[in-house]
Amino acid sequence: MATIQDIARMSGYSIGTVSRVINNRQGVSESAREKIEEVIREQGYQPNNSARMLRQSISSDITVIVRGANNHFLHTILEKVQNRLREHGESANVLFIRENEDEVAAAAQAIQNLKPKGLIFLGGSADAFGGGFDKINVPSVLITAGAEGLGFDNLSSFTTDDRAAGAFVMRTLVSHGHRRIAILGGYPGDVDASKHSSSPGTLRIRGAIQELEASGISFDPVRDYEACPFSTPDGYEAARRILERTPDLTALFAVGDAVAIGALRAIYDMGLTVPDDLSIVGFDGVIITKYSIPRLATIQQDAATLAQRGVDDLLMRLSYDRPPVHEKIPYLFIQGESIASPR
Repeated sequence: MATIQDIARMSGYSIGTVSRVINNRQGVSESAREKIEEVIREQGYQPNNSARMLRQSISSDITVIVRGANNHFLHTILEKVQNRLREHGESANVLFIRENEDEVAAAAQAIQNLKPKGLIFLGGSADAFGGGFDKINVPSVLITAGAEGLGFDNLSSFTTDDRAAGAFVMRTLVSHGHRRIAILGGYPGDVDASKHSSSPGTLRIRGAIQELEASGISFDPVRDYEACPFSTPDGYEAARRILERTPDLTALFAVGDAVAIGALRAIYDMGLTVPDDLSIVGFDGVIITKYSIPRLATIQQDAATLAQRGVDDLLMRLSYDRPPVHEKIPYLFIQGESIASPR
């Protein structure tokens, strides 16, 4: 599926010029507009007349719904989403909701009050979209969670392969000789494989557990898992609880960097050190992990690409009829300094 970058390359014009044509803005020569529109037609895009008619009667703003105000990674992506929208001459209203709130219900309320022409969901879970998203009638994109199996023709998604990344973390810890590994973060039901869920945290945890089982290592959810919200204070408390309950642990996998940073402090407050007494791996790759002591090993999600692909896809679908796009963006493992072989 061609992107704004592809249209720019094939037409020979800049991304900014292509964006102005897509969004029907001034400041483009007639020859440039004709050439760009010709390329767009060649790629099979047709004007999205229903969306254009909708825009005539509603606000021009895009609404971004962020699920989890304390999640460092979502703030990183939000900044990049806002920057990308500004590059295309777009503005956004940003709504923060709690981790346990329903983002689809929040979207319905936003449509009623703010009348956006499009929606971007950050930190949401596809679980909530099955019951109610059919009432959302504007182009939308879900960033950080996959929505491919839901079948909505107005919802794209861009995410990391969370299950594969969770498995990678466990393979890394096992390869260093760890056999007593705990998982921190998420919700109590995330470890229950009998419950269907496609939230990022759930997929990371289940991928990790499956890798342990494949390595012949038992995982007891009661003993080896501690649920908590994706925040640093909650990560601190969760780490203290599990270390007091299970003192033979040699490694921790925190399913969010915010949780991992809190766990690092808890480990030191309990008289232990990283990585000599405990190894720890986070998830997200937020900037603070480069400055923690020790530097945190983590799965780095490509925030820039997630934001860019999500915004560009939404803007294209606002102006042209094209099917939704569902992509998994590659991740990168950052070795850091927080992993060592157990004593």
